[in-house]
Amino acid sequence: MGVRKSVVIRLFEKCEAVVIRTIDYGETNKIVTFFTREWGKVAAMARGAKKPSSRLSAVTQPFTYGHYLIRRSRGVGVLHQGEIIDSMRTIREDIFTAAYASYIVELTDKITEEQKRNPYLFELLLQTLQYMNEGRDLEILTYIYEVKMLSVMGIPPTLDRCAICSRTEGNFSFSVREAGFLCHRCEAADPHRIPLSAAAVRLLRLFYYIDVSRLGTISVKEKTKRELRTVISSYYDEYSGLSLKTKRFLRQIDELKEISPPGQNAENRNKNSEKTSDH
Repeated sequence: MGVRKSVVIRLFEKCEAVVIRTIDYGETNKIVTFFTREWGKVAAMARGAKKPSSRLSAVTQPFTYGHYLIRRSRGVGVLHQGEIIDSMRTIREDIFTAAYASYIVELTDKITEEQKRNPYLFELLLQTLQYMNEGRDLEILTYIYEVKMLSVMGIPPTLDRCAICSRTEGNFSFSVREAGFLCHRCEAADPHRIPLSAAAVRLLRLFYYIDVSRLGTISVKEKTKRELRTVISSYYDEYSGLSLKTKRFLRQIDELKEISPPGQNAENRNKNSEKTSDH
């Protein structure tokens, strides 16, 4: 008698997800990468999704948040259908907002493995994109996301005390080499330390520890933003090992913003009442 081989047929499963990447496949199909609450990152073939008339066209747009029916596999699964919860339309319609959101999702994509569940990261990603879609400060949201991702990547800086002597009080600078704050007594240990204002120190700590779902509106001076940008970028350059296209594009966008500020979306951001200040 021959040996009967068992065949495992995977069924379509429902998930809650955000579209973080799409790749055209053939003339009419897409391979869509989702970050899901239930399974982490998964990829699925969306057949016919490039056709404007396809029922999968709208639900596979970048940044879309929705419910999806997916048949998973070890490689690329199959997308059966989707239902939009939030299209994140404002993000896609504003070049500046889209640039920041694209960086957020690429960063998430690069540091996560396939089908490794991480509900914390899903909530962080979703909440950050929703805040961006509402017109909140794009730079501050990006800094918060970058700082919080350091622990996800396993390279958290020391932000609650001096990285050398563990003092918690005093004036602090930031040392990339020592991976954290240096108090004024230990600052000589790193001649390349980055000077910081008290506001920047306070905000770095806030960004690392705050529950992003409880984030109020934060008003930050441009000078303080530059300090934050310098610290975070320097730390990523040293420890993350990442080189992201969207990050390079973001730097170009920042330069363009100085010449031509964003339109309606910027106006929406300015209308938000400023509840927290850095001074």
